[in-house]
Amino acid sequence: MAPFWTVPPRRLASAATIALLLGTIPLLGGTPAASAPRHSPCSDDPTARLSKVPTPEAVLGFPLGVGQQRVVTNDEVRTYLGAVDGASDRVVTGVMTSSVLGQPLPYAVVSNERNVRPGALREIADDVRDLRDPRRTSARKAAGTAKDSPAIVWVTANVHGGEKSGTDAALKTLYELAAGLSCAVAQRNDNLVTIIVPTQNPDGRDATRRQNEYGFDLNRDWFARTQQETDGKLELLRRYPPQVFIDAHEMGGRQYFFPPNADPIHHEIAGEAVDWINRIGEANKAGFGYNGACDDVVTTECYFNYDTYDMFFMGYGDTVPTTGFGAAGMTYEKGSASAVADRVQQQFNTQWSTLGWAAANKREVLSDYFDIWSDALAEGRAGALEPNEVVQPTNEVQFPVPDIKIRSYFLLPDRQLADVRQLVERLRRMDVEVYEVQKPTRVPTARVFGGRTATNVTVPKGAYWIPMDQPQKHWIQAVMGEDPYTPFPYFYDVSSWSNPLLMGVSTIYTGDNVRPKAQLVREISGGRTSTARPWGSYTYPLDSAAAAELTFTLLGRGVPLVRSLDSSRVALPATRLTREIDRLAASLGVSLTPGGPASGTPVNLPDVGLFQGTGVSTTSGSHGEARYVLGKRWGLDLTPVTTADINDNTAAFTGRTVLLVPDGSSPTGGLTAAGQANLRDWIAQGHTYIGLRNEGTRVARAAGLTSTTEKTKPDDYLVIGSHLRVDVDQDSPVALGRPAEDFEFNNSDPILNPSTTGTNVLSYPAGDTFWANGYTVGADALKGTAAVVDEPTGAGRAVLFAFNPLFRAYNENGLHLVANALLYPAAQGAAPRRTAAIDPARVSAAAAPVTPELGGEWRPIRIEVAGADLARTQAIVERFTTDARTSAVGGSAYLVIPNPEGRQADEHPFLNDLVRALRAASIPLRSIVG
Repeated sequence: MAPFWTVPPRRLASAATIALLLGTIPLLGGTPAASAPRHSPCSDDPTARLSKVPTPEAVLGFPLGVGQQRVVTNDEVRTYLGAVDGASDRVVTGVMTSSVLGQPLPYAVVSNERNVRPGALREIADDVRDLRDPRRTSARKAAGTAKDSPAIVWVTANVHGGEKSGTDAALKTLYELAAGLSCAVAQRNDNLVTIIVPTQNPDGRDATRRQNEYGFDLNRDWFARTQQETDGKLELLRRYPPQVFIDAHEMGGRQYFFPPNADPIHHEIAGEAVDWINRIGEANKAGFGYNGACDDVVTTECYFNYDTYDMFFMGYGDTVPTTGFGAAGMTYEKGSASAVADRVQQQFNTQWSTLGWAAANKREVLSDYFDIWSDALAEGRAGALEPNEVVQPTNEVQFPVPDIKIRSYFLLPDRQLADVRQLVERLRRMDVEVYEVQKPTRVPTARVFGGRTATNVTVPKGAYWIPMDQPQKHWIQAVMGEDPYTPFPYFYDVSSWSNPLLMGVSTIYTGDNVRPKAQLVREISGGRTSTARPWGSYTYPLDSAAAAELTFTLLGRGVPLVRSLDSSRVALPATRLTREIDRLAASLGVSLTPGGPASGTPVNLPDVGLFQGTGVSTTSGSHGEARYVLGKRWGLDLTPVTTADINDNTAAFTGRTVLLVPDGSSPTGGLTAAGQANLRDWIAQGHTYIGLRNEGTRVARAAGLTSTTEKTKPDDYLVIGSHLRVDVDQDSPVALGRPAEDFEFNNSDPILNPSTTGTNVLSYPAGDTFWANGYTVGADALKGTAAVVDEPTGAGRAVLFAFNPLFRAYNENGLHLVANALLYPAAQGAAPRRTAAIDPARVSAAAAPVTPELGGEWRPIRIEVAGADLARTQAIVERFTTDARTSAVGGSAYLVIPNPEGRQADEHPFLNDLVRALRAASIPLRSIVG
């Protein structure tokens, strides 16, 4: 992978050629040498248009990107797509899915008249999919496809609902491709099939809100596909795999960002795609110069590269198209402080110039596209991982990929089989080939997730085998890898997302060349394994998030369930099993095993109150995650419980059996002394309080529900969305079905000293078994501290999570723990009772001072520089804010800038400008967390 700044001379184009790619001058007859032969007749007049295709102004009443003061609505998007589809032979439209609130997400396919015919379009998509599998496509056939077939380019926008200008620009691009008669348009339509998705988040667009209706950032949801907007989009991507993918955003300020990207870049991203991204960046630079696209900003300062936006986390609209589909996936960001017309015009310019580059280079791109998958096969066969590299001229690789070989992953079926099967389905839906092992297989040397090694491991029948010698080798390693091997410590998001660790499933990997007897998985397993007697039952283990979902669904349908607390198996009467329930169990990967009469402790449907403190948005992250997981997926009726409800002891509060307090920034939730007493008395009646992360644990502490206190984080402490090993107290009902050792996700969460009045359900090991992946500094501060605490009060309890177990709804082992807390069995023989007294240890914990470090900070910005650069750094930071705190540890200096609204870097009013100012001053940045 060549660095971005070492562009081979043959890549450089003349000004005239660049202008020609942008469509700013006519083609003057003839065909550029870089493009395939032109098939469509075209005009030398760049303004020539088909009159039958309506302009945006004719349909909407105003022109796009020319002086208007507003952007289009969702209804207008759909209206204009329909109008163009009805008028143009170059356009077909469809709906890829619907939003949470039921709005359709339309798309348009644009090319020349021949390419968009149904048969031709299917053949083009089939040819591109064949390029993705060199095992069934010869080099000769691939060369023919590269010569004769168009490439597929996607233009998407508005994944963040408040970032709107890309949508208008996409409609402008649609009109130009549908109506234009110039040779620049013909070149694009002959050489490309362009998929245009004007908005990926219509609900967020209506609300001018970053997130969707459930409070999810859809640009963090790509690998997990929890949200229906993401899932439908990825299915369309599988249908039309891209070679180039644009994801149009907005950010703070007035500048424009397009790649080259910031470091880090994930090591498994193919070098060919990085090269395309670099060269498209050069074309975009030319577009800004030729089209005067910088409104009133000085031309050389109107855009920037190598900054802010990395290609690391596998949840973005650039990393997933790049790693999973082999495309040049790119984030484009325009500053929202510019006028609407300027935003739309600049977004259109980058879209148009990108299409021009792709059209001019489509043969090379398709040829290299075949090479990406050929190389992946060869690397997988050899067990080779791609090395770490950096792309910014001033950076160096700090953490090389280790010298290991990985030829196979094995998902073991010893526990959480339903979640194992869900992971298999997640992989299969990204075109990964997974096999079920049919005969026990010996693996001479293996690595066990969690940093351990083993020899002569027997992989049992029923395990799942994921060989690396397949085209999706890059994607497999990117989402399965035990560690992502961060090359450079700049973090725009988390540093770990290993799917086996998120799900807590037993996984090993090996560099041995083993080929077990195995069968390709073609559909998910689950459902009834055989028929039970009429007086019998069907049982399943409640040891996974998928099994929890089945349990809540059955309870919601009135199916009586009982549970054995020894084995955590749930039983339902055989007479209650219907075809619909059997299909549901199968879809979730849960096996229903016939048994004797149902016996055990009844499982009751919880009546959940969802705490909504003062100023909390129902579509904020943690609150929205709870609404989605508990409400949407698990089907529970969630009753809003406000601060006033608890303070006044209203029925909205007292009528619930469970109160869930999501993460937030308030240390007390606004509860008065009377409200705190009401909360304690309510719990003592046999009810359950579930508190998540900062606010959930702090409200409990302030109310005298726990003896845990927060440990002050060291100044150099960094745990950037990492996984850590935890020890599990398996005697706790919260841990039913969990292994003795597990893994949990920590995203700079509060550090809780162990409870002396309750059970420390999950604890970070104090000894040699302590382990962390991702990027951590000073993580030893976590040793011996608590991650989950179960605190009794009267006949009830408070279950406190130091981390957020509902994080993005993809932390499945965390979801399972929440399900256990919701289904906490009633104490046998214990009468509900009130309690007025508070344990002295809890009184002391409630009185512990809350320091600024522990206070209401949500997502502070943290910059690390060399200790010698502290004074210069402070001087620059003070130009932007006077609130930064500084400290020095060892040879490093740290500046922590409060960020009480928890804004991401692209939303922050000055972070991007601050980082660029530090770099302009030649101050090396050792790490940035924002």
